[in-house]
Amino acid sequence: MNIFISGGCKNGKSYHAQELARFMAEEKNLPLYYLATMQPSDDEDMLRIARHIKEREGWGFDTIEQSTDICACLSGVTLSGRPVSSNGVFLLDSVTALLSNEMFRPDGTVNLDAPVRVSMQLLEFAERTGNTVFVSDYIYSDAFIYDELTEKYRQGLAYIDRCLADICRQVLEVSYGFVNHYK
Repeated sequence: MNIFISGGCKNGKSYHAQELARFMAEEKNLPLYYLATMQPSDDEDMLRIARHIKEREGWGFDTIEQSTDICACLSGVTLSGRPVSSNGVFLLDSVTALLSNEMFRPDGTVNLDAPVRVSMQLLEFAERTGNTVFVSDYIYSDAFIYDELTEKYRQGLAYIDRCLADICRQVLEVSYGFVNHYK
């Protein structure tokens, strides 16, 4: 079962996603993978990554670092000498970072086609795995007026989120630790 989780930053999305993914893996007796997409750029990112690693210690996750080209981890990647099984349960954290990595290139160029491509890759990933918890950030409720490029990123993320919400069996929002079920 594919699940989409959205919510504000630091509201408990990742922890809730970890609980759901672990439950799914235990219930179905499947391997459990944490698909980390963040490319750290500063000390705050490093602290967040360290916190997430500590939170999932002992939970049985095998971590896959895949910051771009998300489907590539399903072919040829090995963990501890074993190939990654598309029959496992995946926690993809986060869609937000994945789009950022694909849209804003290390060489300074911007790929404005990234939202459509990332959406297609994520839909393929969901179809190939069938058991993925997708985590995304809800970045649409502030009244601040952003520059054109930031707005294109926000619109792109909204497009991806809608595509995922459409195909996922469950759609959840985590807000201040509370979970709202929309589907």
